[in-house]
Amino acid sequence: MKRRSEIPACDLGLLNVTLDKKDDKTMKTKRTSALPLFHTHVIGSLPRPKVVLDLIARREEMPAADYQRAMDPMVLFAIRLQELAGLDVISDGEWRRTQYIQEFLHRIGGYERCRPFTHQGEQKFTSVVVRRMKATEPVFTKDAQFLAANTDRVTKFALPSPFLIVTRYWHEDFSRNAYPTRQHFMEHLVEILSAEAQALVGAGIDIVQLDDPALTYFCDRKLMEKGETHDERLRQDWDPERQIPEAMNAINHIADGLKAEVHLHCCHSVYKRMSDVTGDYKPLMPYLADTKIDRVNLEFAYTGTGVPSDLSLLPDHLGIGMGVVDVRGERLQEIKEIEKLAAAGAAILSPERIALNPDCGFAPDSGEPPTIDEAYEKLSRLTAAAKNLRDRFLDTDEEGPRMKRGHG
Repeated sequence: MKRRSEIPACDLGLLNVTLDKKDDKTMKTKRTSALPLFHTHVIGSLPRPKVVLDLIARREEMPAADYQRAMDPMVLFAIRLQELAGLDVISDGEWRRTQYIQEFLHRIGGYERCRPFTHQGEQKFTSVVVRRMKATEPVFTKDAQFLAANTDRVTKFALPSPFLIVTRYWHEDFSRNAYPTRQHFMEHLVEILSAEAQALVGAGIDIVQLDDPALTYFCDRKLMEKGETHDERLRQDWDPERQIPEAMNAINHIADGLKAEVHLHCCHSVYKRMSDVTGDYKPLMPYLADTKIDRVNLEFAYTGTGVPSDLSLLPDHLGIGMGVVDVRGERLQEIKEIEKLAAAGAAILSPERIALNPDCGFAPDSGEPPTIDEAYEKLSRLTAAAKNLRDRFLDTDEEGPRMKRGHG
């Protein structure tokens, strides 16, 4: 284990207090500061091979310890796959999770799958909070320890953001007995997720990422202006000027004092190779000015998502994770395509602020259709493009690498 830190309790009722932005350099670690130009990282999830899906299907039939022992070599394979693809920053593939949010909710308790809704023409039931959460200790510590102990690469571990969970899992018809208002629910989530993030750092994780596709809802002009959506859960009373600052302040509380690099990932959601919303990031960018994070990871490869000109609005204290690999389409981009998109970002921002990643996780839900072979090939092309970009933007001599003139 690389680091340990105590887990402080979060003071409730503080979400209306704006925290001062901290110098981003104090949030980076020696390991993340040493990452190369155009370093490559995953967002989180990898597709599960059938053997992993079969194991997940048997989960409830097995003692918990037996299940984890059986899953260990599977996760080790996910780690080695990312290393072999050449990634600088890796995750555990999220193979211990059934879904990137639901696994967290399952482990902390208080949720039931009882709310009906329509999503992309399908009738479904979704979970909502119905009882007060009773998280007595962090739930992802052992998963994080396994990742940190089994690689020498920089490690990343993702958590769902408070605003995302509140937006999707609080409903007035089901949740008021547990949490009278969304604000009450948000405050408790901040307390739990702050302890969770501290525990990840104590387990040896270098980068803590907060996933929040709900923030990208505000980028969808049709949703905001007309309420047009194929996801019934998104038909809400949206108020960007109030809700986005609340979401950012909750993230700031989690990031405050965290001895790790902190990322925020805002995607357009992934479901069966489609997105839930569309729109570039310009509506969201101004609200990032007071964030206490280091890097925001956004989508640029898939149609209807970000465009390079969005980067002209990125606050000066933030790095960008450019999504330059499309995880939704089956087509494999040429390395030159990936390189061209990243170079368009480098024409606007200093390359030193740019990391490269897939648009999103390949399989936020364990049943998503991409294959592990598809993901491996796409990640390999990502790292090849990054190498080409380093060769293009860096001079290397006996004094080491330095930015070529005109690219600084």
